[in-house]
Amino acid sequence: MQLESLRNTAIYQNTIDTWIALCQERGSDWYDTARYKAFIRHLLDGGIAVKKFPLCIKEAGGEYSRGRDKTTFAEELESGAEDHNGSNLAAAYTVKLSDSTLAAIREFSG
Repeated sequence: MQLESLRNTAIYQNTIDTWIALCQERGSDWYDTARYKAFIRHLLDGGIAVKKFPLCIKEAGGEYSRGRDKTTFAEELESGAEDHNGSNLAAAYTVKLSDSTLAAIREFSG
């Protein structure tokens, strides 16, 4: 499973890489900013502890699977930023990939 592989790298991960791993696990397209924002809303509404993460996509490996570019994805997110109870849905956050958090992530249906 993709999420467990990501957790094995480091238990704290940024939400963009977590989102990509979830989509890969499901065989779905990760390059959808509206769905990413819905994913962040799901985490926030579910009480998952997240912390704002100043992610530099270019330093984190800009090119990703299927020729998609994380840098462009992040830039598109920034252009359509929206708030949710004081939290930016278009931001990257750090999340601890505990068993309970992984279960909550997998409950996302958006």
